[in-house]
Amino acid sequence: MLTYGLTKELNMQFEETLEKVSVELKKSDLLVLSIIDLKEKFKEKLGIDFKKYVILGTYYPPNAYQAILAEENIGLIFPYNIALYERDKKTVLSIIKPTAIAELVDNLDLHQIILDMERKLRKIFDSIEDRK
Repeated sequence: MLTYGLTKELNMQFEETLEKVSVELKKSDLLVLSIIDLKEKFKEKLGIDFKKYVILGTYYPPNAYQAILAEENIGLIFPYNIALYERDKKTVLSIIKPTAIAELVDNLDLHQIILDMERKLRKIFDSIEDRK
């Protein structure tokens, strides 16, 4: 069981899932700071053919600002990642649980900010439903 995130397998093509996640991120006003395409990077740097695997580094600007004011070193565990990858002709969607990371930070001012971010990420996770 994944204790630091939420994960589910979907009967959708990788690209379709990525598009749905992108749409939901925009609806939630979450921005993507980074897109890491591991298939591309492993091919480029290692000459290895790898499955489709993308990591989206996301954040919500108001929360990010408040979090940095409360704890300048929060950038060590920031942004919050969403991973999408192929497994057995399905797409796996995994989203970090910020509250799991919050246990590493001893700062009560961050707790509400982190809870709010987790609610936003959970809403996105729950909105991506398997094709019937």
